[in-house]
Order: sequence, then structure tokens, then C-alpha cells
Amino acid sequence: MAHNGTPNKEEWLKTINTCSLTDLEGVPVFAALQENVLFLKRLFSDCSDFVIREFKMKNGVPVVAVFVDGLIDTRAVNQALEALMILESGDDDVEVIEEALLPVSQISKAKDYKEFLQAVLSGDTGIMVDGNTQALTLGMRGPEKRSVDEPEGEAVVRGPREGFIENIRTNTSLLRRKLKTPRLKMKSLVIGRETNTNLVLAYLEGIADRELVEEVTRRISVIESDGILESGYIEELIQDNIYSPFPQVQYTERPDRVAGALLEGRVAILVDGTPMVLIVPTTFWIMLQANEDYYERFQMATLIRWLRYLFLLISLLTPAAYVAITTFHQQMLPTTLLLSIAAARESIPFPAIVEALIMEISFEALREAGVRLPKTVGQAVSILGALVVGQAAVEAGIVSAPMVIVVSITGIASFTVPHFNASIALRMLRFPLMIAASILGIYGILVGILLIMGHLANLRSLGVPYLSPIAPMSVGDLKDVLIRAPWSYMNKRPSFLGVQDARRLRAGHTSQQQRDAGSSGTVRQGGSGTGDGGRTRGEG
Repeated sequence: MAHNGTPNKEEWLKTINTCSLTDLEGVPVFAALQENVLFLKRLFSDCSDFVIREFKMKNGVPVVAVFVDGLIDTRAVNQALEALMILESGDDDVEVIEEALLPVSQISKAKDYKEFLQAVLSGDTGIMVDGNTQALTLGMRGPEKRSVDEPEGEAVVRGPREGFIENIRTNTSLLRRKLKTPRLKMKSLVIGRETNTNLVLAYLEGIADRELVEEVTRRISVIESDGILESGYIEELIQDNIYSPFPQVQYTERPDRVAGALLEGRVAILVDGTPMVLIVPTTFWIMLQANEDYYERFQMATLIRWLRYLFLLISLLTPAAYVAITTFHQQMLPTTLLLSIAAARESIPFPAIVEALIMEISFEALREAGVRLPKTVGQAVSILGALVVGQAAVEAGIVSAPMVIVVSITGIASFTVPHFNASIALRMLRFPLMIAASILGIYGILVGILLIMGHLANLRSLGVPYLSPIAPMSVGDLKDVLIRAPWSYMNKRPSFLGVQDARRLRAGHTSQQQRDAGSSGTVRQGGSGTGDGGRTRGEG
């Protein structure tokens, strides 16, 4: 319900209980204070937490303070109201009050009710002075409810121990501590018709591609939803392919990971009310990288990264390969192993595919139960459930012991994937690959792999190819894909992101020749000293 010109107040009062903030866009603040009070009381009827505090300044001018109980810093609000009550000046203009009379660091003016109430419902305190068509909003929000702790889902052996929380201003401050530069831009947005959720779009000016920033802003701005309660809403609404099982948006609770992504030229989306921060664009290879890849020495990081790739294949293909080999291609197994598996499956009444589905579904159920139960019993239920159910199933002749081993190895391998949403994609694709293997054997697995690879090749994340920099090939960016090269060699940002400033390390700090020359000089000096020492010993 947008209004142009002088609003019809009688029409408002009839439908005011059904108004949202979007409907109040363009509705000006009344000059008469009592009309504002009547309007707010009708709009927020039956809202016990919405406080309208009427009082007068010392010069007799009526004032009203508006705030939501529980969202404000009560002590700061009392100090601000006290400053107004003892005001002796005869000037009641909000410009004067803003500039000289209120002891508040953050003050802004609102010209319409949407802007005014949006700030108040976010935790600010609103001030209306009789005779003014502008209202003031004071930034006196209460402290966050949860302390900054280490993220449980992204624990590290080496690295920072702090994680984002549900308060968006605390999150922006954590990010600002990592990137102390005026180039760090934080664009504010508000979406959600009823929730009016605050968002912050963070990027580094001069590094991030301008078109990427504009595209992310456009995709968020066109979202028309009643509510945004978590960043997962936005993740699903801005991704390129909603039907793909692979995540096209990265999320994290770690400020250091977000800072690293911004330094590469990517864009972060911080959402009020959730510790999960979105990072776009992302690629398939980023989903297999962990924080500690960049905190440990490059040799160890490269080795661990290779292990992840190996266990990724094991997690995806092992159950399907077992079904295919035991069903169609027994000649691929050594005779001793084949006889052992045949003896174990002799009394099993189900074919290999049914056996695999029973065990995989049971394992997924145990994993889900372990996540949903309280921490004190969740792990115990998962471990005991796996041991007891697996052993009982083998003794009852429902499944074979080799199948229990295969499913256990597959489950362990899936836990090596650093990102939970990427691990879910592999768990989902495991089932169609097993079904294809039960129908066509190894050929069915090959067809499934080709379909997956074709899908990945066509997938995009905010327009960036999902398999970059492998497909399309970018040789310079391979230093941080299959291996993690030393920092001195990763002197450029990923080119597939289209960054404005590609250089990460300056030439004077990355020249291998200069380091070699310095090392050689040190050796020569040490050799000379050794020679002197040897001569001294000889003389002695």
C-alpha cells in the first residue's frame, strides 16, 4: 500500500492492522505527535513488547520514544531520555537535537514510517518530537546473547578459534578485524516482507569483479519472500541450478575463511540471525579444501589434499564397485578373495544390491540419529548402533561381513570431505550409482560417472564454471587445486574470478633468484668462517 502525496488517514486506520513495512513505504511521519502515537498504537495493538514512552522536554515540547523491549540497551536509552528531559533550550528542531543534544554516537533521520519502523524493529530506539516531520533513530541495541566461540562443525588443529554468531554487527566486526582496510565494503540490504532481515554484502573494492558484485546484488534484490530466517533461504534462491545436488554456494562459520575468500576476489553474504556466512562464487575444488591447507606447510597440505581426492572416489564408488563385481565381474577378484566373499554370502537371501541398500540406508539413519540426539548420547547411539546392528545383521544372515566392511569404509571416507553440503551430494549420488551397477555392472558405473562429469562441466556458480580452473583449463591457477604450492609461488589471484587486481604478492617478495642469492651469500659467509675456524684449529 504505497502512498503518494497527502495520505488518507481514515483509510489507514481501517486497514492498519494488516500493514507490513513494505506497505508503509512513502508514508510520512506526521507533524502532530498525537497522530503518530495513535497510528503506532493501532499498528502495534496486542504487541506487549512494543513500548511507546511519552514525555515532555523541560521546555514543554511533547516527545515520544519508541522501542522494542528486549532488543535495546536499557541503560543507554535511559541516559538518552534523561538528556532530553533536562533540555532547557527552546529549540525543538530534530536537526539541533541530533547535532548537539543527544549523547548517542549513532543517530540517523527517518522521513517515512518504513525506514523508521525498520530501524526500531531491528533494535534501535525511535524519537519523535512534536512539530517535526522527521524522526530520529538512535543506535542503542542490546548486546549479543551468545559469545564468540570456536565453530563446532569447522574445528581446526591450527588456526583461529573464533566463529561467527547470530548478531550481524558482531560478525561484521570479526571480519573487519581480519581485513583492516577501507577497501572492505559492506553494502546493507533488507529482504523479507515480514521478517525484514538485514543482510550485508561484503567485498574488497578494487579486487572483486564489479559485474560479480552487481549480479549478486541483483539476485538478492529480486527475492520476494515473506521471510528470510537463515542464509539457506538465500543460498537456494540465488543459485544457478536449483536441481543440482552439488552446492553452488559455499557457507562457513569462520571469519578467516571469509577473509581469505574476499582476498581472492569473491563476495560474502552475511545474514542477521545466523552464524552461517555465504561465499560466492564457488567451485568443485574449493569444496575439497580446508582451512589448514593454508596454515600448514605446503608438503603436508598437498599430501592431505591427495588423500581427500582418494577418499572422495572411495566414498562415491566403493559400494557400486562391490555390487558390480560380485554380481557381474567375479573374474576381477583373486581366487582366494572370491572364495571368501562367496562363503560369506552363501547364506544371504538377498542380492548384492538389496544388501547394499539395506546397509547404506541403515548407516544414513544412524548418522542422522547421531546428529539430532543430544551430544551426550548422540555419539554413543551412533557407535553402539553401528556395532550392535551390524554384528546382529551378520549373525542373522541378513547381510554379509564384506558388505559391512565396504559400508564402513565408505562412511569413514565421506567424513574426510571438509564441507558438509559437498559430502551430502556424494551420499546422494552413491545410490543411483549402486542401482546402475546392479543393472549394467562396471559399464553402469562408467555411464554414471560420465553423466556426473557432464553435469559438473555444465554447472555454473554465479556464472563461473564449476570445474574451474580444470575445465576450462587455466594453467596458472592449478597451483592451488591438485597441489597447494608454496605461498611464494601463489603470487596471483584466481584468474577465473575476473578480479580487477590479479597480483597477490609483489615481485620483490616472490623472486626465487633473490632468495637463492641471499642463501648463497649466507653459505659463502659461513664457509669462510668455517675455513677460518679450521685454520685456527690447525694452528692450535
